[in-house]
Amino acid sequence: MVARVVTVAFDGVDARRVDAEVQILGGEGTQASFTLVGLPDKAVAESRERVRGAFAGIGLALPSRRIIANLAPADLPKEGSHFDLPIALALLAAMGVIAPDALDGWAALGELSLDGRIVPVSGTLPAAVAANGMGLGLICAEANGPEAAWAGPEVAVLAPRSLIGLINHFKGSQVLAAPRPGPLKSNGPVPDLNEVRGQEGAKRALEIAAAGGHNLLFIGPPGSGKSMMAQRLPGLLPPLTPKELLETSMVWSMAGLIERGGLTRERPFRAPHHSASMAALTGGGHRAKPGEVSLAHNGVLFLDELPEYSPQALDSLRQPLETGEVIVARANAHVRYPARVQLVAAMNPCRCGLGGAGKGACGKAPRCQRDYQNRISGPLFDRIDLTVEVPPVTAADMSLPAPAEGTAEAAARVTRAREIQAARLAEAGHEGEAVINAHLAGALLDRFAAPDADGRALLMRAGEAGGLTARGWTRTLRLARTIADLDGSDGILRRHVAEALIYRHSRMDAEAQFNRATAVAHGPA
Repeated sequence: MVARVVTVAFDGVDARRVDAEVQILGGEGTQASFTLVGLPDKAVAESRERVRGAFAGIGLALPSRRIIANLAPADLPKEGSHFDLPIALALLAAMGVIAPDALDGWAALGELSLDGRIVPVSGTLPAAVAANGMGLGLICAEANGPEAAWAGPEVAVLAPRSLIGLINHFKGSQVLAAPRPGPLKSNGPVPDLNEVRGQEGAKRALEIAAAGGHNLLFIGPPGSGKSMMAQRLPGLLPPLTPKELLETSMVWSMAGLIERGGLTRERPFRAPHHSASMAALTGGGHRAKPGEVSLAHNGVLFLDELPEYSPQALDSLRQPLETGEVIVARANAHVRYPARVQLVAAMNPCRCGLGGAGKGACGKAPRCQRDYQNRISGPLFDRIDLTVEVPPVTAADMSLPAPAEGTAEAAARVTRAREIQAARLAEAGHEGEAVINAHLAGALLDRFAAPDADGRALLMRAGEAGGLTARGWTRTLRLARTIADLDGSDGILRRHVAEALIYRHSRMDAEAQFNRATAVAHGPA
């Protein structure tokens, strides 16, 4: 007899069906063995010993026969320790401890300890969603139960503490209650925007970026408030929609970052150190775990000291910023993770941080600035919608009282702008789609982001002057659409296009701006 239990193998955040099959061969006196096949990795191959130890821990001995466990399909690589529980359940059914039909309608995943406890594993939420799609319930560890319950009220979930509790449930001597979804957690109060003194132009750019989901770069000397403003961006953003919450939580589940099933509707804000490798940013490793750009899905990826990252790591972000997903290529598989993020970055104008003009100017400018900015490739610069020069904060700015407007007022304007975008999509027959201005493309871009005649003429002149690539043209239109939404304007006017063009930036601007500043400072007496 062959006993079969459904489980899953992970392909990014997608869970693919795997059947754990167990067969016991031979009669009494057959040489005892336990063989596991089906392209397992090292962690899966070690399941034999964990299952053997767990059975001993609950007082069961394996039959002195030949045991074959197969994970089908055999050509799909199997990784991780979560195959312990389905193999053990199939073996229990083959031994007659559990009725074989009792496992019909269930999928299972979980690691076993040597005393028979079921240990939590990562990826429970994607597994529950996949089980629901197959019309099955899910058996998982007790600690993973609240996480699996987020897959929906129609998903049956069993979350036993130990293997013996699960056996008693199927024998009818114990009833396991269905777990409830974990709590919706809060990350705590976010810092307020009114704590930033001065920098009104940079605050305006931050508000525009929040309203349209645009990529943003702050350039300024140390202590000018670049990081402070970036850290206040989450307070301006609307909470995750239910669909976005599920998408983001599935990525976090794969990374093992969901504790006791607690989710949050606050958008992710990831700020990796500039020593992060390419694999840390985009994903990788032996089991191709999600990287920072995927953990920030539907949220913000903040890169402080941008030129200090390795050029290879930065250039690895170019494709995710354009397509909204990461493809981690391996010899035997290609793993996809979602990566629709808003990039916010900060950098000093040059290595010494002083910049090229004014008091305390860098003595090596403009070459120092040019060399420092050249650490960032032109294609990556081209994917940044807003580049803002952040001047030093003066003593006069610090002596003034705190601004009257803070995060609450700016967030209200951002919310109105986002509501305008949603209403526009609903009128066009795209209700329910989370397409913000930064993602407009194709027919939607042509329909919603067409400027008036004066605005188009201004954009044409900018393009003919060589300051815009084709990507820059598209991103300028998206940015102008957001500025118009904040202005409450149905159409895109010339002033909206003009402001959008101000934020477009190239590395060549640094030398030109230095020369202009020098000419003013050292002009004719």
